[in-house]
Amino acid sequence: MGAATGARRADATSAVTADHTITELDSGLRVVTENVPSVRSIALGLWIKVGSRDEQGREAGISHFLEHLLFKGTPRLNAEQIAQLFDGFGADVNAATSKETTVLYAHFLDEHLEEAFETMADMLLRSTYAEMDSEREVVLEEIAMYEDEPSDKVHDVLSAAVFGDHPLGRPVIGRREVISSLTTEEVASYHSGSYTSANIVVAAAGNLEHGAIETLAREHLGNEWQDHNGHHDLSTPEGRPGLAAFHEKETEQYHICLGGRGISRDDDRRFAVSVLDAVLGGSTSSRLFQEVREKRGLAYSVYSWASHYRDTGQVGIYVGTRQDNVAEAMGVIGAELARLQAEPVGEEELLRAREHVKGRIVLSMESTASRMHRLGRSILTGVPLLSIDEVLGRLDAVDRDELSELAHEFYDPAALSAAAIGREEGVFRDALGAVSAELAAA
Repeated sequence: MGAATGARRADATSAVTADHTITELDSGLRVVTENVPSVRSIALGLWIKVGSRDEQGREAGISHFLEHLLFKGTPRLNAEQIAQLFDGFGADVNAATSKETTVLYAHFLDEHLEEAFETMADMLLRSTYAEMDSEREVVLEEIAMYEDEPSDKVHDVLSAAVFGDHPLGRPVIGRREVISSLTTEEVASYHSGSYTSANIVVAAAGNLEHGAIETLAREHLGNEWQDHNGHHDLSTPEGRPGLAAFHEKETEQYHICLGGRGISRDDDRRFAVSVLDAVLGGSTSSRLFQEVREKRGLAYSVYSWASHYRDTGQVGIYVGTRQDNVAEAMGVIGAELARLQAEPVGEEELLRAREHVKGRIVLSMESTASRMHRLGRSILTGVPLLSIDEVLGRLDAVDRDELSELAHEFYDPAALSAAAIGREEGVFRDALGAVSAELAAA
């Protein structure tokens, strides 16, 4: 891969490594690429540093709604023409909003780079907000679908218990009453204040030249929004005691989550957290999967996870089980959490979990889309972009003592919060005693 052409220009600075090239324009817009010459395609992402945690309560869901509107028309193309263009490329095109980021991305043959980039840039910065009322109905249907999926919604119920009134405690998808009342002027104001040059990262991986991507970014994204301050949440959630939250709904299963605060995305302990997660519930050989599902048949779905944000994080456990099994399932989970506190992870278990995480990372790098997402997310959020060998080295350095420290800090049952969706709150409350007396009394 050649050096970035921007390194020779007065309005850009560049850095080149063995894996990727980064250019930052004077406007603050950044371009990061990775050349993969063995493929004939390009995965392109336009990343924006704004998400649901940057919204005021009266705006809850505007970031997600705006993401939908990016597809509804530009000065050159209407919504149908945009769809026809990418279908004609045989491309995959989509967008996603999270707590802290928004991304518009596509995967297409390398020969379509210029037209795809120009169209995506127009979608990102020059949306006409056409068909806003019809798309509003689409988002309201999406919210209704979300409300009918308790296995998804319970995660947001847990986030509200963990983070309270802080924006991290709200669902990304938004609130029906907010979406129903948003005006074009409100959306346009949020867009112009958030989609600023300094908030944008262009990330691409595939059969490409960095200089070509930089030139397209300079031409089609430009500097026109660089002077806006943007919307950014700068508050850090306050500490909260463990809480238990329940939503009553007629369901066949009880959908239950346990969880609490975790670590930020730039915390060096994130490598150990990923290994500990694989031990607890992040793999098919994990303790929870084996004890709850394989040995006892108490659930089809049981797993753990860890999320990382700018200044904090979240760990969690999910299980979906029928009413007759709630008490036993929670008893098993409580026992596994207690064992995690009392007994060091065995050497063989550590090795298996470590190799699982390493394998998942390396295998994901066979996808240019995964490479692009890794580049864009890292540069946008300010996390050091380590090489794969550096990441594997960090994982190899994780030891049993570090896992024990993390287990005591983040998986103490007495400090966790709980959330559930099901028919009878009493069934849930009674079962919490098997996890901790503090949760049962919360």
